[in-house]
Amino acid sequence: MIRMLLNGCNGKMGKVISEMAKASTTIEIVAGVDRNSSNLNYPCYDSILECDIDVDVILDFSRPDALIDLCKYSKEKNTPIVFCTTGYSAEQLSEISSLSSEIPVFHSANMSIGINIVNNILKSVSKMLYKDFDIEIIEKHHNQKVDAPSGTALLLANTIKASIDDETVFTNGRDGLSKREHNEIGIHAIRGGNIIGDHEVIFAGKGECIEIKHTAISRDVFAIGSLKACEFMYGKDKGMYTMDDVINLSL
Repeated sequence: MIRMLLNGCNGKMGKVISEMAKASTTIEIVAGVDRNSSNLNYPCYDSILECDIDVDVILDFSRPDALIDLCKYSKEKNTPIVFCTTGYSAEQLSEISSLSSEIPVFHSANMSIGINIVNNILKSVSKMLYKDFDIEIIEKHHNQKVDAPSGTALLLANTIKASIDDETVFTNGRDGLSKREHNEIGIHAIRGGNIIGDHEVIFAGKGECIEIKHTAISRDVFAIGSLKACEFMYGKDKGMYTMDDVINLSL
């Protein structure tokens, strides 16, 4: 069994992963990190730096401010780490990239297999459509999500931008009396209720509209992808890995 440490074990996703891991035949959660340590079947620590249990992989579903301790612990223990947290600053993303030069690092803005397949579709069609279509992204999440736009919306937007040989710019929402420029990629964030995750990419042309949409019906999809990523990272060499690596392995 792969021994996993779950950072953020009592958050929304942490609870789903804890339940799903109980049925796993390949992964066992042997330790967790969270301020709230109730109703767990494994030891829980207030800080990852307090953990003295040997683990094979770290799974992080917490907050960006946990990054410093996670980097310190994973480097000291030489343990692969799977980052699923969103809302990182550019400086923090640089730290994650630097960490991959020392240990195996997995980073993805969304752990759903489906959303990553959508992302691969965008790599193929964005350049083809851009000349004649305007591009807008709409993302919807629950009212407790703190970062906007979502990490997934930015993942999709950056994929589109990288696919187009043009000086595209991101426009977050719209306000005022300015006309839309063709090189804009509009990104719109909606927050309300208990929406788990909804992402829609719209290619709007003259007389026709193409929409590529992914809806997360339950948080199980993120837990499934996270456990697959942990299995994938077991025994890996140092370097940066993504969901593309997991998807390509199953093809």
